[in-house]
Order: sequence, then structure tokens, then C-alpha cells
Amino acid sequence: MDSFMITGLLKRIAGDFPHRIAVSVSGKFDLTHSRLHELVEKAASRLVAAGIKPGDVVALTFPNTIEFVIMFLAVIRARATAAPLNSVYTMEEFEFYLSDSESKLLLTLQEGNSSAQAAASKLNIRHATVALPGADSGLVLSLPDPKSDVMSLAQLANEPSDVALFLHTSGTTSRPKGVPLTQLNLASSVRNIKAVYKLIESDSTVIVLPLFHVHGLVAGLLSSLGAGAAVALPAAGRFSASTFWKDMLKYKATWYTAVPTIHQIILDRHFSNPESVYPKLRFIRSCSASLAPSILARLEETFGAPVLEAYAMTEATHLMSSNPLPEDGPHKPGSVGKPVGQEMAILDENGVAQEANATGEVCIRGPNVTKGYKNNPEANKVAFQFGWFHTGDVGYLDSDGYLHLVGRIKELINRGGEKISPIEVDAVLLSHPNITQAVAFGVPDDKYGEEINCAIIPREGSNIDEAEVLRYCKKNLAAFKVPKKVFITDSLPKTASGKIQRRIVAEHFLAQISTAKVPKFGA
Repeated sequence: MDSFMITGLLKRIAGDFPHRIAVSVSGKFDLTHSRLHELVEKAASRLVAAGIKPGDVVALTFPNTIEFVIMFLAVIRARATAAPLNSVYTMEEFEFYLSDSESKLLLTLQEGNSSAQAAASKLNIRHATVALPGADSGLVLSLPDPKSDVMSLAQLANEPSDVALFLHTSGTTSRPKGVPLTQLNLASSVRNIKAVYKLIESDSTVIVLPLFHVHGLVAGLLSSLGAGAAVALPAAGRFSASTFWKDMLKYKATWYTAVPTIHQIILDRHFSNPESVYPKLRFIRSCSASLAPSILARLEETFGAPVLEAYAMTEATHLMSSNPLPEDGPHKPGSVGKPVGQEMAILDENGVAQEANATGEVCIRGPNVTKGYKNNPEANKVAFQFGWFHTGDVGYLDSDGYLHLVGRIKELINRGGEKISPIEVDAVLLSHPNITQAVAFGVPDDKYGEEINCAIIPREGSNIDEAEVLRYCKKNLAAFKVPKKVFITDSLPKTASGKIQRRIVAEHFLAQISTAKVPKFGA
């Protein structure tokens, strides 16, 4: 039974590798797997004593800190549901997410979060703070002390069907949808990630991505802990390019996982301010957005490690497919690899499976897939058809069984009946040596219905202009795929997980189309 639950898996790991480091807080202290387990059990007891019942939702809004790690695992151990939230949300956003998740308690660091607390107060949701001053100190938790008549944690048995995690989709094409994920979903995904990357107790990584997002949480944190391996949390509580390699060396990292935007930042820093030495990595992983083959090649050449692109989504508890390690097969630039631990099919609109190299909707099923969106029968009706979960992505499986993505169904550009993949146009733009970030998107057009535009961020010091971008595109793309207009800017709006939102980018530039200068976005 333990192997079907993340709590059971982590309990077993604490017994198997009690003295190995589980989590390091950069420059401060380390916790072993046994100490982490002990802190989680105590925190879970406090939650139960404070009246948290099985099925209650507990919202957590933290930077990437040890307090988040402990309380996230404690909420799940108490058979409650953890709902991690981005700490930079506005009060209105917190109000939506706290209300939609039906949270009973809000947890923050001792310094608090005024926007989250204001929203919680408005909704009559309790707030508690947490701090762990050092490895050997007790957890400082502002909840009532346990009363003897409360059911003890030992009597509280976790179940594979317990909803452990509640996240929202990033809403790149629509309003965010609530996704409940069970103990079984989490354990299945961790098992898949450990298997495909051969994660073992001697592995180590630095957490790059926010832990309120499924990529950092499941691929970075939980899969490492579930392998008896180690994770390091940056001192700043978030990714910092200036400390990244220092932490990677100090904590003897063997791999890291990130989104393409972060990989690009790491590359840019190398070219402008290289480290004297880099760690020898087993692999570098990229996920959550399309990685242009040119960027993949630059990463491999620069850091001397295979770059494995993967495909994931919240509804699949992260991982769906990945390129394999070199000893297990080739990794193909432009492909997101083979399905891992689940069934995958390419279906047409009638639910008929397509042959190799034929395009259709990517569909999956397996123990890692959510049972359905919360209180959203309409979305469930669309997503669950013909016995499969429909991802909303268009792609094809090649003759070797590797998946190639064409784009989101709603983001494909329909130019006079020709369907154009914005991912393909992005890849060409990003292969230009003077372009660091790029996004292609569709805009309404009287003649063709839709036309292609793009926005680029030039490499620092470059004076690339629209004419040069168009000349390069004409050389590398069929005429009908060449953008009609190029916007040159210095930043692009992204989700908290680093995804560029084509819809938002398109809306922004359409609004600016009549002005001469494109204003700066916020970082």
C-alpha cells in the first residue's frame, strides 16, 4: 500500500536512508531524511490538533523555503489537501484561489503576506505562521497546542484516494481550472520520474522553479525526496542566476530541471560572466514550454551534459513523456520523447487512434492522471472522452514512438486554411544568434482570417531590426509561415512557471499596434 502513496514512500525512505541529506537551506543548515520525517509528523499532529480534518484544504503561500516543504508534507500526512499559492498574487487573486479551493486555513512565514491575509480575513479563513530557525530547533507554529482528547496522528491512516494536492491550471487559453490530485497520482508520477531519469539516493539537485507549481514541486522536490536523494533551496527563496552554479557545486548537484526561459538566463550568464568551473552533470532537464533545438544544442555544448526535453501538465501530475537518458536511447531535439508510465495515443476528433507521423490530439490515461476538474462538469465533458484524457495539444508520434508537439489546439494559427504551428516559428526565430526570446502568435486578418505576428527580445548589444528578422524567416520558413509583423521589445509576459502566454502577448501587441514604441513589461 505504501508504494501507492507519497506519504508511505517518504516514510520508507526515512527508514532506508535516515542519515542522508534530504533538504539543504543554502548557507544555513541541512535536514536528513529522518529529521525531515520527524518534523513533518510533528507538524501534522499540530494540524490535526488545531481541528484540520481529512479532506480540508490548507492553502500555503511561501517562497521556496524549508517551512513550505515541511508544512506541505504535513498537510498531506494529516489527510488534508495542500493548495500551494504564488506569494506575489494580488488580494483579488488570493480571494479567487482561496475561495475556489474552499480553503480552511492559510499558512505563511512569520513575516506574513498582507495580500493573502487580507483575502483570508475577508473570507473568514484562519491564518497561521510557521518558522524553523535551525536543523535541531522545533518548528515554531502559531496554532493551538495539542489537547490530549484529540485523535492522535498514529490513528490517522492515509489512503491512496486521499486528495493530497489542489492546483489550478495556468489558464493559457482560459480561466484557471481546479485540479485535485490524489496520493496515488503523486506516487505514480514520482515513480515515473525516478524511473526515466534513474534517480537514486546519491543524486542531488538545486530547486530552480517555484514549489507552488507542479514542475518544481513534483519533478524537483518530491521525486528527489522519493529517491532518497537531496535538494538544495537557494538562500533567496527563489532562483538566482548569480548563486545558481555556486549552489550546484556546493551541494554536488548531478542534475537540474527548469523551463526554457531559465535555461536561456543560465546560458546568457555563462556568455557574459562564466564560472571558473562547472559541475559534471548526469543530465539537464527541460519542461513546461517548448525548447528550441538551437537552445538545446547550446546548452549541451556549453555544460557538457545531455539535455532531455520532457512534456508535462498539471492534470497528469506533471510528467507525460520524456527523452531518455543516453544509455536508454537517443534524445531527439524538437521531440518531447516517449510516454513514461502511462498510455498515450494520438486521436482524431472521432476518437480514432492515428498511425505514426499522423497529427491529432495528444491523449493519455494512467494512474498519474487526475479524475477530473473540481466543480467543472463542462470542462470534464470536453477533457474526458472515448476513455482518454484529452490534453488540448496537437502532435504526432514518429515511427520510433517519440512525441512531437505542434501546438495547443487553440493556439494553432489558421492562415487561410493553412494550420501553422507557432512552436515551429518560435524555433526558427530562436535559432538566430541575435535573438534571445521569441514568440509567434496569430492576429485577426480580413483576407486570411488569421495572420502571423511575432515578438522578439534581441541579444544584449545587438541592433537586429524587423527587416533582418523577416529576411531570416524567409530563408528558413515556407512563405506562408513568415510573420507579417515583428515587434521588438525587452520583455514578454509569462506565467509564474515561466510559460509565455501567446494569448496575452497577442492582446498586448494588438493594443499597441498603432503606437511607435512598444512599452516595457514588468519583469
